[in-house]
Amino acid sequence: MGLFNKILGNASEISTEKLTDKYQQLLVDNEQIELGFKLLRDTFMFTNKRLILVDIQGITGSKVEYKSLPYKSISRFSLETSGTFDLDAELKIWISSENIPSVSKKFNKSINVYEVQKYLASKVM
Repeated sequence: MGLFNKILGNASEISTEKLTDKYQQLLVDNEQIELGFKLLRDTFMFTNKRLILVDIQGITGSKVEYKSLPYKSISRFSLETSGTFDLDAELKIWISSENIPSVSKKFNKSINVYEVQKYLASKVM
């Protein structure tokens, strides 16, 4: 089921130690990764200061885009839980005054999306 979820683009949790080892060069002084998720090739992490999105591009994956979203720029977010036929939960994040979500991530049932929502709420509010 893990490979199937990755193919569908569903996020699975990854340890903060692995993320810190791999992305230490992105962090500023006194910044720590507190929560992280991995998709097929992409990664997104919540630090104590911001949300970092890692977008692997191209066939070879040698081109990488790093997006940094400070929590103060997040204007709202929504959580759509999984249902009977839709097995995925989805988190959407809007930045400033944009009308469409800037970030949309799907989670499989192994992730407690309420905890992710609670974490994000504690950073944004």
